[in-house]
Amino acid sequence: MKKVFALVLILALMLTLCACGGKSDAQTLKVGFDAEFPPYGFIAADGSYDGFDLAMAEELCKRLGWEFEAVPIDWTQKDNELKAGNINCIWNGFTYTGREDKYTWSDPYVDNSIVLVVKADSGITSMADLAGKTVMAQGASSAADAINGNEQFKNSLSQVVELPDYNSGFMELNQGTVDAVAADIGVAQFQIANKSGEYIILDEAISTEQYAVGFLLGNTELCEAVNAELKKMAEDGTMLAIAQNYVEAGLVIDNLCMLG
Repeated sequence: MKKVFALVLILALMLTLCACGGKSDAQTLKVGFDAEFPPYGFIAADGSYDGFDLAMAEELCKRLGWEFEAVPIDWTQKDNELKAGNINCIWNGFTYTGREDKYTWSDPYVDNSIVLVVKADSGITSMADLAGKTVMAQGASSAADAINGNEQFKNSLSQVVELPDYNSGFMELNQGTVDAVAADIGVAQFQIANKSGEYIILDEAISTEQYAVGFLLGNTELCEAVNAELKKMAEDGTMLAIAQNYVEAGLVIDNLCMLG
């Protein structure tokens, strides 16, 4: 009887160990994003986090059976957040161009331009007209990098003001504290969408670039899994369907380079 009881206990223990060994925690994709960078990431009217990139990331997680977590970050601290493991990717209109060797990247999925927004009645119609004037860009952003990379343009300016977000920048533009705002084309279109006739986007772009999903340098396993599914979403129409929900927020469909 004791032998039978012992055998039952051993079998029960084996079943428990098998069950435990066969169960694994779901991968969590912790997406670092700027909550004031529409149409890619922003706070919706109901207080929830929204944006094209977040919607893409959430759908990708559903398809892979992963958990999705949107983590708002101070954009200037993005590298520290990534290294600390507080996030495991940066997916928020994140510029690949010029940063190729600093992160492990997905394939680019958006073509982007850095443009200049001015008040419609300012008399400014070209980059040359901004000589001696003040231009705002978000700190540690691709717009700031674009200005710094265009030495002739930067040297022509009176001042480059770096602020933490574009809501502040457009308030400064409205008040006349700055003469222009340098921003990604989608951000610029979102900011002026409901201000018909008040602002214009100059025809000349400071620079052109591409967006991709950035991972900690060397994190190829996670990057490859995300990239493979991202390409499937582009091929099966999911990316386009999600993008159409953000056209009114400033997303330019024609700039989705992964669609081919």
